[in-house]
Amino acid sequence: FFAIMTKYITHLCLVIPTLMTQEISTHQDRIKSMFYHAYNSYLENAYPYDELRPLTCDGQDTWGSFSLTLIDALDTLLILGNHTEFQRVASLLQDTVDFDIDVNASVFETNIRVVGGLLSAHLLSKQAGMEVEEGWPCSGPLLRMAEDAARKLLPAFHTPTGMPYGTVNLLRGVNPTETPVTCTAGVGTFILEFSTLSRLTGDPVFEDVARKALSSLWKTRSDIGLVGNHIDVITSKWVAQDAGIGAGVDSYFEYLVKGAIMLQDEELLTMFHEFDKSIKNYTKFDDWYLWVQMHKGTVSMPVFQSLESFWPGMQSLIGDIDSATKTFHNYYTVWRQFGGLPEFYSIPQGYTVDKREGYPLRPELIESAMYLYKATGDPTFLQMGRDAVESIEKISRVKCGFASVKDVRDHKLDNRMESFFLAETIKYLYLLFDPDNFLHNSGTQFALGGPRGDCILGAGGYIFNTEAHPLDPAALHCCSKNQDERKELQDILLSLSEPLKSPVDESDASGEKDPSSVVSSESIALQPGERGKAPVLSCSTQPFSARLAVMGQVFTGST
Repeated sequence: FFAIMTKYITHLCLVIPTLMTQEISTHQDRIKSMFYHAYNSYLENAYPYDELRPLTCDGQDTWGSFSLTLIDALDTLLILGNHTEFQRVASLLQDTVDFDIDVNASVFETNIRVVGGLLSAHLLSKQAGMEVEEGWPCSGPLLRMAEDAARKLLPAFHTPTGMPYGTVNLLRGVNPTETPVTCTAGVGTFILEFSTLSRLTGDPVFEDVARKALSSLWKTRSDIGLVGNHIDVITSKWVAQDAGIGAGVDSYFEYLVKGAIMLQDEELLTMFHEFDKSIKNYTKFDDWYLWVQMHKGTVSMPVFQSLESFWPGMQSLIGDIDSATKTFHNYYTVWRQFGGLPEFYSIPQGYTVDKREGYPLRPELIESAMYLYKATGDPTFLQMGRDAVESIEKISRVKCGFASVKDVRDHKLDNRMESFFLAETIKYLYLLFDPDNFLHNSGTQFALGGPRGDCILGAGGYIFNTEAHPLDPAALHCCSKNQDERKELQDILLSLSEPLKSPVDESDASGEKDPSSVVSSESIALQPGERGKAPVLSCSTQPFSARLAVMGQVFTGST
């Protein structure tokens, strides 16, 4: 009996991994097929417009006339393994996209989709087999495009508080009649892209404005440690005082955590932990997160919003797996109820909220499944991915792409396919079923690069911006280190070229100076036969060294 059972168990141990491998491969193929159905439909019917209208098989501009879907989908092409199309599109964008246009653009959306997409494509261009210019990743055409787009956003930050307006005209700056009211996420969702820009290019202005906006927002929190979801950027007065983790606030918290990891910045993580305490104290009920009044903590909206689904994935980044798993299961039950997540869901009633029944194919629950599966290996998160593939294919697939769901109750469709479907939803689904993807690299593979070829790049630890565009922290360190050393060398050379004055008068009795005491300031070149000492350059330090991000989780020094 024991011999038979041993043989049976051994057989299972061999068969189950094989079945799992086959299933993962099958889902990879299905998800690729979904991507190309949507992507090719966009190229054939909507390009160069921003987005595809899948029911009428045409296109429309939505966020600024950038061919936005193409920018958003670029790094997904590489993640799916399509190097040739990545190269073609990267070249096409350089030739066709112009940011000197008379268009009113969302500062938030342009940053996360356009700036973020171009930065990611720049940092992945060598992985995609593109020829990169000397000095990459600290220079390159896609980086210059990202910088150009970001400079168009800078006028929005010229406010008394440093918090940006919500909209800016790319040609004329902020309209004099522009409303000063913007959402919290629209203030606090720049530190990833803008710090990346500053550290790659050496221009501190981007990181400076992003940090100033974060600092101003931090000072406006209530006495109980919460923030509302709409604020006046001129007066710092809260216009909407509902506090929660969903729409209008979500990516502010996300960027505090991811910014702390990417920049090794302890201050950002401290900010998040302070918010997290208040969020748990006042908004968390039975592993749901409600909306409360920011000053009193009283419940204002007992609803779950689909945008809140990013929270379990973000919790996994700080190691709060137990809480993340429980909250994820609550959200997953809503998905299974409708085959998607309605924008708003009444927790007491267990049903959709009037006029908020739509599901625009958002990625957040899939994003959390990817993070949590990576952290735990629990097959429940794979099951969520299977459900997503099945329901999106069954409900949303049409002749020209995939259509947003207008109403999850009867699955009627809307004539829009948002660019984030290709940038995020498909990408997170594919990464969930592709554990060997280069983005999951734990440091076993890397490439050398940088201005002197001595930087370790692509070794893993990628940070996804809120539009799922991966950023390589090693590239930031590489370029910052190079800039610091160049500046320090420049300072040394300048100091050596300045005249040196002796503190004592070395004139002899005749009033003439001893020639041996004279230091020449005309040249710092060595004379023939002389040997000089190499200037001592300080090594760049990494503060926040007591914490390490490993496999998507942050560990403190005491862990």
